[in-house]
Amino acid sequence: MRRGAKRLLLGLAAALLLSATAAAGYGWMVYRQAERAAARMYEPLAPAEPPLAYAAIPQPTRVIEAGGGLGTAGSGQSESAGRAAEPVSGPFAFASEARAQPSPEEGDPFTVLMMGVDERAHDRGRSDTMIVLGVNPARGSMLMFNIPRDTRTELVGRGTLDKINHAYAFGGVEMAVRTVERFVGERIDYYVKVNMEGFAELIDLLGGVRVDNPFAFDFEGYHYAAGEIELTGEAALMYARMRWDDPRGDLGRNARQRELLQRLLQRLVSLETLGRTGELLDAAGDHVRTNLTFASMRGLALDYGARLRDVQTTELAGRGRTIDGIWYYEVTREERDRVRRLLADQLR
Repeated sequence: MRRGAKRLLLGLAAALLLSATAAAGYGWMVYRQAERAAARMYEPLAPAEPPLAYAAIPQPTRVIEAGGGLGTAGSGQSESAGRAAEPVSGPFAFASEARAQPSPEEGDPFTVLMMGVDERAHDRGRSDTMIVLGVNPARGSMLMFNIPRDTRTELVGRGTLDKINHAYAFGGVEMAVRTVERFVGERIDYYVKVNMEGFAELIDLLGGVRVDNPFAFDFEGYHYAAGEIELTGEAALMYARMRWDDPRGDLGRNARQRELLQRLLQRLVSLETLGRTGELLDAAGDHVRTNLTFASMRGLALDYGARLRDVQTTELAGRGRTIDGIWYYEVTREERDRVRRLLADQLR
């Protein structure tokens, strides 16, 4: 399965959680099936002391140019080996320290890190899709933003500057979650991890998905017309994978991922999916892992699922930079402050 699968997994993860719990009203047998699937999906996250500072933020480094002149690294040119920017960590207390551990089923606001991974035998893989959600069930609102996989930040537990998607490869879910916490300056309450294997089949179980394609393009044997189009599972994977023909590159691809998430959520809370609940639950048990309990899933879906209609999306602005021959996406402290404030406001 190709890399684009990971981009669509974000939508599936949220959708399957809602599907699993909505089954409670469909009959006792399906309800028990949902309970068993949730038990298979459940993998708790080890508690950890929250980091109290932002991640190390690369600062422009003055580099001696050939001929003795001075230049500034990060201005579109590569840095030479050994001249990486000095990490800077400033004191910063999480806004979430004032929040008690949330009870989503009671309407408490909470955060979720959604990860799409490609795991194979003897290979943990990387979390090439990372989506942060701030959910406020009582208000019926949700904030959603991608963290680009090439974002340069400090990997918590390793103390090195690297691409953020490497955190999962080095330390699994726990390192990925702690690294994202440090990066966004907000506690992550829950995670949802989805393996890309079998994802196309799951999209097809939902009967496909409709998207509003901003421009026509051809990719991997598929033609995607501009406007509202219906996609099968495999076509959706390719739709999410395309990057090079998008005028906005990775940011354009991220925008398509977020739209897919919203459309899938809408589909899962509709009555159309009830007849496929059993199949979806079986697939969820195989491919989804989360520290959300069945009680939380059930309460969210039954009491608040239909109310989560106010979805706000934002993008992490940044710039590309090559360091020691490796391309990174760099986000300034000011931009992270902006997103942190949006997230903190959502959780009030």
